[in-house]
Amino acid sequence: MSRRAVGAPLSRVDGRLKVTGRATYAAEHDIKGVVYAAIVDSGVGRGRITGLDARAALGQSGVLKVISHLNAPKLAYRPNAGSNNPEGGERLHVFQDDRVRFFGQPVAVVVATTLEAAQHAAHLVEVRYAAEKPSTGLAGHRTNKPVTYARGDAEQALRSADVRMEMTYRTARNHHNAMEPHATIARWNGHRLTVWDKTQWVNGTQEELAAVFGMPKESVRVISPFVGGAFGSGLRAWPHVTIAALAARETGRPVKLVLARRQQYFGTGYRPAYEYKVRLGGDRRGRLLAMTHDIRAETSTHEDYQEGVLTTGQMLYSMPNVSQTYERVPLDVNTPLYMRGPGHSTTSYIVESAMDELAHELGLDPIELRRRNEPDDDPATGRPFSTRRLRECYTVGAREFGWDRRDPKPRSTRDGDWLIGMGMAAGVYDTQRGAAQARARLDARGSALVEAASSDMGPGTYTSMTQVAADALGLSVSAVTFRLGDSIMPPTPPHGGSMTMASVGSAVQDACDKLRRQAVELAVADERSPLHGVDAGDVVAGDGRLHVKGDSARGETYQQLLARNNRTHLETLGSFTPGESRFSMYAYNATFAEVAVDHRLGLVRIRRMLGVYDAGRIISPKLADSQAIGGMVGGIGAALLEHTVTDPRDGRIVNANLADYLVPVNADVPSLRAIYLDGDDREADPIGVKGLGEVVYTGVAPAIANAVFHATGRRVRELPITADALL
Repeated sequence: MSRRAVGAPLSRVDGRLKVTGRATYAAEHDIKGVVYAAIVDSGVGRGRITGLDARAALGQSGVLKVISHLNAPKLAYRPNAGSNNPEGGERLHVFQDDRVRFFGQPVAVVVATTLEAAQHAAHLVEVRYAAEKPSTGLAGHRTNKPVTYARGDAEQALRSADVRMEMTYRTARNHHNAMEPHATIARWNGHRLTVWDKTQWVNGTQEELAAVFGMPKESVRVISPFVGGAFGSGLRAWPHVTIAALAARETGRPVKLVLARRQQYFGTGYRPAYEYKVRLGGDRRGRLLAMTHDIRAETSTHEDYQEGVLTTGQMLYSMPNVSQTYERVPLDVNTPLYMRGPGHSTTSYIVESAMDELAHELGLDPIELRRRNEPDDDPATGRPFSTRRLRECYTVGAREFGWDRRDPKPRSTRDGDWLIGMGMAAGVYDTQRGAAQARARLDARGSALVEAASSDMGPGTYTSMTQVAADALGLSVSAVTFRLGDSIMPPTPPHGGSMTMASVGSAVQDACDKLRRQAVELAVADERSPLHGVDAGDVVAGDGRLHVKGDSARGETYQQLLARNNRTHLETLGSFTPGESRFSMYAYNATFAEVAVDHRLGLVRIRRMLGVYDAGRIISPKLADSQAIGGMVGGIGAALLEHTVTDPRDGRIVNANLADYLVPVNADVPSLRAIYLDGDDREADPIGVKGLGEVVYTGVAPAIANAVFHATGRRVRELPITADALL
């Protein structure tokens, strides 16, 4: 009998391509006749362009064209089109006027026959500005109309609470810093446009370009077979994508445009900085009565970006009285965007830090405090949870991490010069799903090809979809090929929000189920088939064969069936459309961290971490471990290292490089472990998954922050936690 592919710890089916360098990323496609583009970035943070002199640049050998607002054609920018635009506001209309909205905004592009010529000429373009002082920080600036939420009477409950606490937390701006830089190659063929792009959503980029250039989306093709990390930065088409397409149209040549590492910091999005004030009230037994959330976050002046930062505070704990105000502060900056665990990871840091502070105030174990406030149903909606196994996450995590060895007194455990602390936190992320399609084809050789216009920025989409398809068709993994990353394939939702496995995986399951049933129906109707006349429900697939359930000898291979019926292939289109649900659906985690803090230098080192996850069915344990470890590493960065620094005088990002913007390295992550509760959430989707890529990040930073407090007795309410804050 064939072994099940789903649930097996398989290596990535595309792994060999990646480690041998044969996987082709956006900038690596070999397009005949390609020329190169380099962007001229604004040198001021706000103002107007008063002059632009491109004569020196145009005089350089190999330079074909310099495009700016002085000579660029007017673009369409159809309103409300391009569905990967953030929550509201107006796109940045590149080269359409003389306004400068943020430091680093593209003000011109140079196109040349070589990359070196384009880069050199870009430095020769002289731009003069009427500069104005930009607004770049949260303090003291006006806000957009706030988003609010309330239940009960939080003010009255706080006044009557036995214990009242008030804290202000701050988190720094974080940038995605994926290994692969953003890049686009654009080529026109008459009125048709093809782009090879780094994107997490080929259909969204297709719609964006169609909107910008005023053309049917069917005339735009977007190709993106491999993505070298993104973490959310590829969920929309940034200005450089439009610029590459515009430059290709204006020069009549295919154009390649690759952002430099420095340009990633203002040419693409980031997790916005937050100022988050909390008031918390409870009784002496540790029951939560009320919590208020006053949130301020940065956005850009030309777009109104907002995250789902309110949800965690509404549903994570049983609490009768909640009040929330969420204000976005429009600044002269590039627009923020989703970054791993958007909204929930920020709020988890605040809520879980506040819970730890309350536990310390009450003299309660942090896990016990959380247990006492576990809701039976979703406090925000009143709906039952599809699954919610946080109690089990706590139990398993405490046992496996050795929580009972923790002395509850802060600053009580030492190892030489190091103060040792243990902390934990809960994490949550909503189970998102979107409409998706997939096409499946079974050929006369008995192998299958499955296609969907999804992406794979690292979680292993190629592999997990192959596993689902292989089991549905009764084939070995080696007999299935899954293709993705092309807008001519069946459409899928964005490759973000942990929705790919639930959405695309369910469409793949549907397509392959239909394909298997099509083959069964062909066999039972064929008088020459060993399966002729058998009830279709009694026929199963395995080892590349259809056979009678319980009688594997009575059957035939797919090859035999198709050859006898003179069929070159069978093909179906599968789909998944999420419907309304009476359940509240989330994935959960309990994260545990042990840290060591040098008592003289304030240096923080991670010793070990454990994450325990309620994430539904795990399709591929090996891929899941990769996701969990990556999420923990990202959380370590947010907690201890990552911080974008802006010069308030002009909006310049002063650490726009990987030497000064610090991210974790191997020495920072000595021991990371993940445990997955056995689960299967069929309320969420037909294959029982809940999404894993985001929830593994949420809860990590507060677990570390709580461990630092336990080690030192000092509560730091600002991320990242740096040595100076502990001295």
